Amino acid sequence: MTELTKPELAEILEKLEEIRGRHTELVTVYISEGFDVNVVQRQLEAEKSTAKNIKSTGTRKNVTEALEKIVRHLKSLKKTPPNGLALFAGNVSKVEGQQDLQLWEFEPPKPLKMRLYRCDKEFVIEPLKEMLEVDEVFGLIVMDRKEATIGILEGKRVEVIQHMTSGIPSKVRAGGQSSQRFHRITEGLTRDFYKRIAEVAKKSFFHLKKLKGIIIGGPIPTKDEFIDGEFLTTQLHKKIIGKVDIGDTSKSGLNELVEKSQDLLADHERIKEKKEVEELFRNLGENKEKTFLKEEEIRRALKLGAVDKLYISAEITKAKTKELSKMARDMGSTIKIISTETSEGEQFFNLGGIAAILRFIV
Repeated sequence: MTELTKPELAEILEKLEEIRGRHTELVTVYISEGFDVNVVQRQLEAEKSTAKNIKSTGTRKNVTEALEKIVRHLKSLKKTPPNGLALFAGNVSKVEGQQDLQLWEFEPPKPLKMRLYRCDKEFVIEPLKEMLEVDEVFGLIVMDRKEATIGILEGKRVEVIQHMTSGIPSKVRAGGQSSQRFHRITEGLTRDFYKRIAEVAKKSFFHLKKLKGIIIGGPIPTKDEFIDGEFLTTQLHKKIIGKVDIGDTSKSGLNELVEKSQDLLADHERIKEKKEVEELFRNLGENKEKTFLKEEEIRRALKLGAVDKLYISAEITKAKTKELSKMARDMGSTIKIISTETSEGEQFFNLGGIAAILRFIV
């Protein structure tokens, strides 16, 4: 059993969320990572006996048969998948008196930390919906004495929150001003600008519960002055995880900041995706015989079980993504869904949006 990708999970949850039972007859079972699947199977066997006490004949029949369907599936498994297992079963027929008993079972994209058995009028999907949310957010600041841009890195998306200018005059002094007086004026305006940056940062970052860190970029003296001067609140100052030397303080500077912070963001989705695509491009150059870009060749390789990794752009149609993912999953291939939020992902989509690295030459 291959774990679902996030887009595939989102599609399944959308379907499950629409289903409503007439009574408490829809069965949800979660098996946490590392828990013995055989223990759960025995527990559900016992629940079948309890279900016989349900007064309504129809409800009793639907619950019992849903449990039987889940138990039969659990008996076919030797062990719980690495991330745990989610199972949903019930009569989903919209016509009263008719039965359409369906079972959904899959390994989620992240480890399940809970065990659950519940009969209800709807399936319990909240723990899985949480897996679709972004795990962590990073605050981004690029700045010099003239301007600053504040943004966030959320998932694979860089969002600009505010662009600011300082209004500090250039080094050419107004007539009659002494050098010292001009210096005092500009230093005062600079401190005021740093305070404004800190205030916007506080409004932008302080409320973010998933804020993992703040990265600050800019010329060497400016960003260091800002950090060392502790203009940020104590709580946000503690969140600073790095500083990067860059000259661009516009929106493109935020993207450059992310690109130059790969060591700091090594486990972040955007960087992991970038490295996945880089691996594909590297194989395309170094090992062409085992790297396919043509859909016809990829389908043939999938049927032969030759695909190690299947890459699909998030911009490819849902129907085709579903079809190719099923073929890959049936053959134990790893599936990588690549967004177009990065330049590498966009380049991949422009190449066709489907690729495969093979286990062996076909």
